Amino acid sequence: MKTLFGKSFCPITEEFERHFQNYDEGFELGSQMPEFFLRNWAKSKAWLLNVFERIATDIKKDKSSESGSKTLIQHVLDNLHGNGASGYLLLLFWASQINALSGAFWTLAFILSNPSVYKNIMEDIGSVYGKAGEAKIEVFEDDLKKLPLIKQCILEALRLAAPGSIIRKALKPLKNFVIPPGDFLMASPYWLHRNPKYFPEPEIFKPDRWEEATLKKNAFLDGYLVFGGGKHRCPGRWFALMEIHMLVIILLYKYQFTLLDPMPKQVTANCILHCQYLDLFSLDT
Repeated sequence: MKTLFGKSFCPITEEFERHFQNYDEGFELGSQMPEFFLRNWAKSKAWLLNVFERIATDIKKDKSSESGSKTLIQHVLDNLHGNGASGYLLLLFWASQINALSGAFWTLAFILSNPSVYKNIMEDIGSVYGKAGEAKIEVFEDDLKKLPLIKQCILEALRLAAPGSIIRKALKPLKNFVIPPGDFLMASPYWLHRNPKYFPEPEIFKPDRWEEATLKKNAFLDGYLVFGGGKHRCPGRWFALMEIHMLVIILLYKYQFTLLDPMPKQVTANCILHCQYLDLFSLDT
């Protein structure tokens, strides 16, 4: 929250939490259906947009950051033109909460399901921070560069637990395809990420496949659709990966995890909507 908004503009109240929970729970349907079918969800969305509109106005008026570092939201607002700032802020906030939690959840689950990977990661964490759990640690960007295996596990977990589908509406005829405007198109990351052309042995959790990616130049492997593709790929993807990377390091350092149940044979991110995160884990400090 501090990274996104800064200390002065953190919008958390009980009323905010209630509307945000309602917005989150109905997002899967609300993002695909006309809002008049989901009146409670639409009401919470309108309430949140009004809050973020006020926050955007206050941030634009704030001069305290002109001589110092800016928050992510301030950079976004500096580069937005026209209306729609409140929508960007709401989606950034929602994505940062949901993606970090779900990404860290599946990363931990896959790491724990592969004992050799877990062992190597704990040895790497120990080499950077010392014996796990013995001190309070702060994770910095340079530390992430020393723990590349965790980032590879994150990318591989997101590949295997990708959203089931991405739906878009055609607004105009598409070049080289006969698709009338108004028709809906669907891309399936789940099937694309299991195409052996792009990912050999696609059903196997293989973090080392990401050694071939040019991540230093911000390039994923071909066929990777977790953050979308083309010119409109998610602009917050590297922030999200950094957030997940830090969270996984802190959790693995502080806690000892044990899987209570085996991983399901087929996993999609849609499962998250129907499972209880902590029910899968047993942990000890």
